[in-house]
Amino acid sequence: MSTTVTLGLAGTGRIGTAHAETLHELPGIDRVLVADIDTTRAHAAAAKLGVEAVPDIQTLLAAGLTGLVIATATDSHPTLIAAAVDRSIPVFCEKPVAADIDGTLAVLDRLRGTGVPVQIGFQRRFDAGYRAARAAVASGELGWLHSLRATTLDPAPPPADYIRRSGGLFRDCGVHDFDIIRWVTGREATEVYAHGANRGDEFFTTAGDIDTGAALLRLDDGTIATVNLSRYNGAGYDVRLEVLGSRGNAIVGLDDRAPLRSVEPAHPASPYPAYPGFMERFRRAYTEELATFVTVATGSTPNPCTVADALEAAYIAEACERSRTERRPVALSEVRR
Repeated sequence: MSTTVTLGLAGTGRIGTAHAETLHELPGIDRVLVADIDTTRAHAAAAKLGVEAVPDIQTLLAAGLTGLVIATATDSHPTLIAAAVDRSIPVFCEKPVAADIDGTLAVLDRLRGTGVPVQIGFQRRFDAGYRAARAAVASGELGWLHSLRATTLDPAPPPADYIRRSGGLFRDCGVHDFDIIRWVTGREATEVYAHGANRGDEFFTTAGDIDTGAALLRLDDGTIATVNLSRYNGAGYDVRLEVLGSRGNAIVGLDDRAPLRSVEPAHPASPYPAYPGFMERFRRAYTEELATFVTVATGSTPNPCTVADALEAAYIAEACERSRTERRPVALSEVRR
């Protein structure tokens, strides 16, 4: 006996609309319903994509959903997760789980004992390159790891209002690197040392944020990881991970569209344009991530990225922010609850 698969999506901003389009195109989904606090935006997205708009979130939650995708503002995530879980609706939620550690812990406590899966959106786990790097580490072909170098460089900053509400460069941007370092290596960070600088627009300083940052992480087996972040990389969107071991290395993101210019005479620049942003760079990963969520929601697959995983990445980001502001190394034990 077949079961109708109905997916709901809350939030029709940029990433929400992209997710709605992906869900509409995935096989095996019968209906996609969308809702937004801005009903005009929800109806416009629905008309453009060929999905259905409903008047509000409550109507969405009452529509017999197989699963709910949350792509709303961060401060609404805990409430929406709780509302779905109370109705036994599996959830996919874009990171972060909540605006801070306490909020994330409250969500984790709310989930305890419910058995309802809540998958958090760290799309790099579904990228072919990062998966290959993880497999290389797990196989032992790289030997023991001595260093990792992670890079996330945006070509241009988001709007000032976004920065004001983002939680800061380490929490908003670096958290993806922190999560993927944990996932690729299978290790936990024990200590961080972070610095930051403002070289661009004044609104970063006004918001108490930075536009450029660097963090040094010590993992629990002694491996050293560095993370470099910037909102101003004029060459284009640059996301890479170098995993360096005693017998070999694995490098993610080193393709024809990496915005790297060699000045060696025998190595001309790539003729291919750099990725303009994260949506283009990780388009396939986003599709695979949501396809996996459908199998999680229907009970076919275990949750591949839990709230507990997101909490661990958030702890690293929190430690980096404390290290930056206090100008000292910070042990992860100082921020764990």
